[in-house]
Amino acid sequence: MGQIGGFKTIHRQDETTKKVQQRLQDYNEFTIPLPLASLQKQGSRCMDCGIPFCHSGCPLGNLIPDFNDMIHRGEWKKALILLHSTNNFPEFTGRLCPAPCEKSCVLGSIDQPVAIENIEKSIVEKGFSEGWITPEIPTKRTGKKVAIVGSGPAGLSAAQQLNRAGHTVTVFERDDKLGGLLRYGIPNFKLEKEIIDRRIALLKAEGIQFKTKCHVGENYPIDKLLHFDAIVLCGGATVKRSLPIKGIESEGVVQAMDFLTAQTKRLTTLKKSETKLTAKAKHVIVIGGGDTGSDCVGTSNRQGAKSVTNFEIMPKPPVQRHPSTPWPFWPMQLKTTTSHEEGCDRNWLISTKEFVKNKAGKLIGIKTIDVEWKTEPGKSPLLIEKPGSEKTWPCDLALLALGFTGPEATLSKQLGISLDKKTNYAAVNYQTNLPKVFTAGDMRRGQSLIVWAISEGREAARAVDIYLCGKTNLPTKGPGDLIKA
Repeated sequence: MGQIGGFKTIHRQDETTKKVQQRLQDYNEFTIPLPLASLQKQGSRCMDCGIPFCHSGCPLGNLIPDFNDMIHRGEWKKALILLHSTNNFPEFTGRLCPAPCEKSCVLGSIDQPVAIENIEKSIVEKGFSEGWITPEIPTKRTGKKVAIVGSGPAGLSAAQQLNRAGHTVTVFERDDKLGGLLRYGIPNFKLEKEIIDRRIALLKAEGIQFKTKCHVGENYPIDKLLHFDAIVLCGGATVKRSLPIKGIESEGVVQAMDFLTAQTKRLTTLKKSETKLTAKAKHVIVIGGGDTGSDCVGTSNRQGAKSVTNFEIMPKPPVQRHPSTPWPFWPMQLKTTTSHEEGCDRNWLISTKEFVKNKAGKLIGIKTIDVEWKTEPGKSPLLIEKPGSEKTWPCDLALLALGFTGPEATLSKQLGISLDKKTNYAAVNYQTNLPKVFTAGDMRRGQSLIVWAISEGREAARAVDIYLCGKTNLPTKGPGDLIKA
């Protein structure tokens, strides 16, 4: 497996990026790929672990040591077949996944982990460039029809798997273009939309039918949906979390996802004059320190913001692993993204108290107070405000990157689907209380990662196939269902 002892002599090497001032001039991806020879050396760092913890770290169960070994040997096509056996869309995860596999890499316990994510992206991109990735058209059809509601990563993976099982699949998307969160929630500088279009063209060639601008329960009646033999709801968790404080209605207080969507549409479907939502020449404050907040920082800088500030109510994470999250667990650790590096004043332990507006109702500032968290054994952490730490910040545009509270209730109400305690669509083995209706992705599990959404879609497809046919040949995740390269 790999080069014996290779991890001792070969150091981790990542993609480089264009310089900040250069990449801020457009919205394109700005990574610079490594040469293939360098990537093969990175595959050689894999340790041939007795227990490869990267398997358990990956929600898809990707066969990571195996494709690392193939890259070490220069067997790129075999590596691609192996990668696709567990992951429908490695071009998405290779760009967007936070790589829990790397955090659980055994080498990472003593050194820099294997560059798994970069290897994954490089495998699939070489596959596309060499023409190895072609439509997989079913040889026969079952006569069963399946509806997928939502064309995000969960919906697309479920659709591809069910189509491969021979069912006739129709995907309904309420927006004007396919991709869901991938399309309108992720900036182009992280995922150029041609990457999505390239994959969807393959799915169409495989026989999957897509219907855009088709909002089930709104302009597409629920009764028509019930004519399908099975239904998979993959609408995501799209109810945005807000701040119930004074001035929330001020002009200039905007949900982060609305801001990011407006920018993507400005680049693709809208003329520049059709939206005034921009950070240009404004003091921008992003409230929320997660990935969406980071995306807002990068977008604001590209739009020409006067200043960009980031608020986070939680403490600043440590630079190194904290003892409470030892290897191989996901670490509580400071994450500095390329967007942060492009320019951002980051502030931790700060609570937003009020949005200040002028007489015209426009946002002009934000009032805050410093906080600390008091923890006691057996009790929930308590937020304590620090007297005398009040401050007013100049602000023309406040972006709320506070996550999502759950899925919209339109379909659950019209179909009569039960919800769980967190208002997610309740399901047992992806099957709701209505036998023919299944659900997957964020709609079932709550706000999560793209890699989890793909995994959910694949697993839901297995459950649907069993429901329709009494058995399934669709693979589940993990080494037990390896498709031989």
